[in-house]
Amino acid sequence: MTSDLLAKSYIERARKRLRALDALFEEEAYPDVIRESQEVVELALKGMLRHVGIDPPHWHDVGKLLLDHADRFPEVVRKALPVIAATSKSLRKEREMSFYGDIDFIPEEEYSREQAAQARADARHAVEVAESALRAV
Repeated sequence: MTSDLLAKSYIERARKRLRALDALFEEEAYPDVIRESQEVVELALKGMLRHVGIDPPHWHDVGKLLLDHADRFPEVVRKALPVIAATSKSLRKEREMSFYGDIDFIPEEEYSREQAAQARADARHAVEVAESALRAV
């Protein structure tokens, strides 16, 4: 499989997971929306990196790496990189807590509908940027 095919695969998987976010949101599973949004963003950003020839590292937040290689993307994509990098960083911080919680942090009690809606919108935006990066380069 070529890097470009793998990049397209990542972004296609991210796009399909957006539908799962909608189902989780309808079920009021807000912590799961947060967690899955992080995974959508991670796939989208790693797909973008692969598309420009960078083998992404095996960690969850690759936003800084995107910013470090912004020159490999067309201007329209570069403008969106700071926003999706910030999204990646923010959602990465919530990854474990939204999934596992802690003795004093019950995910269902901590995450609101508004937070889930924002995470879902941010994930959607990251996928749109990734799709435009593949079309433009």
